Amino acid sequence: MKAKNVRIGTSGWSYPSGKGTWNGVFYPAAGRSRGKGKFDQLAFYAEHFDTVEINSSFYRVPTRETTADWAKRTPSGFEFSLKLFQKFTHPEMFQKASGADPWDLGRKDVDEMRRALDPIAVAGKLGALLAQFPASFKNEPDSRGYLEWLLEQFENYQVAVELRHRSWSDDPREALALLEASNAAWTQIDEPKFRLSIRQDLRPNVGAFYYLRLHGRNAKNWWKHEKSEDRYNYLYSPAELEPIAEAVEDASRKVKKAYLYANNHFSAKSVANAAILKHQLGQDLPGEYPEDFVERYPDLDGLVKTIPLLIPSPKPS
Repeated sequence: MKAKNVRIGTSGWSYPSGKGTWNGVFYPAAGRSRGKGKFDQLAFYAEHFDTVEINSSFYRVPTRETTADWAKRTPSGFEFSLKLFQKFTHPEMFQKASGADPWDLGRKDVDEMRRALDPIAVAGKLGALLAQFPASFKNEPDSRGYLEWLLEQFENYQVAVELRHRSWSDDPREALALLEASNAAWTQIDEPKFRLSIRQDLRPNVGAFYYLRLHGRNAKNWWKHEKSEDRYNYLYSPAELEPIAEAVEDASRKVKKAYLYANNHFSAKSVANAAILKHQLGQDLPGEYPEDFVERYPDLDGLVKTIPLLIPSPKPS
C-alpha cells in the first residue's frame, strides 16, 4: 500500500523530563549530536516526520512569536496540528488551574487562539485544530449546542473533534449531522476500552480530512497511575498496527488528507510506532535514528538509517 495523502507523526515532540523522557532516547545524548551549538529538537524531529500535533497549546495559548519560531524551524511542507486551549473543552480543569471563571468564554478567547495560529497559517503549515473533550462530556442537548457554537467560531479551520463518552457512539446521528455541516472530522481514537468508552470503526465521516490518534492500550494505568505519563507507557507491536494501517489506507482513498498521530509518548514509543506505520503504509523513512534507539525498539532494525555512536577521540598524551 502507498498512502501519499497521509501525514504521520507524534503528539508533541518535547518531553525533556520524567521517566519517559525523549532526551537520550530519540534525541541523541549530549556529546553525540551532530554539529556544534544548541541541539534543535524540533528541527531533528522534522527530519523524520512531516507533521506534529501540539499538546502544549492545551495548557497555554502560544504566543505569535512562539508559533512563528516553530514555522521557521521546520521545512517547507511540514504541518502543525494544534490542540485547542483547555478553556474551550475542559472548563473545570481550566478553573482549577487558573481560578478564573471558565464560562467567561467568548470572542476574545477565539481571537486569541486565531492570533496564535496566524504565523503557522501564513507559512502554509497549519494542519488541523483538535477539540479534545473529556470522557465526562456526554451526548446531551447542551453539549451538542456548545459543540455547534465552537465549530462556528473556528469555521475557517479544519477542526477535528475528539469525543470519548459512549453516549456519542450509541446515538451518533445528531452529532454526525453537526460535524458534517461544518466539515469537521470525528477524531478516531485507539485507547483502552471501558464500559463507557466510545466505540468507533476508524472510518472517516467527511471527505475533507481524516484524523486518528493512538493513545496506547495501557488499561492498567489508564485511570490509576503515579504520573500522567504512565498512562501512555505502551508500545504497539507491528501486528497490532497492521489493522490500523489498513484502516488508514482505506480512509485515505475517501478523503483529501489524513492525519495520524501516535500519543503513546513514554520513552518515545510513539516515535517508534509512527515510523513503523509509515513503513506499513509504504512511505519513506527519512532522517537518522540513534543506534541505541533502534536497539531499544528492534522492530525498526533494517527499516531506518542510524546515527553511529560517536566515541570521543582519546586525548593526546
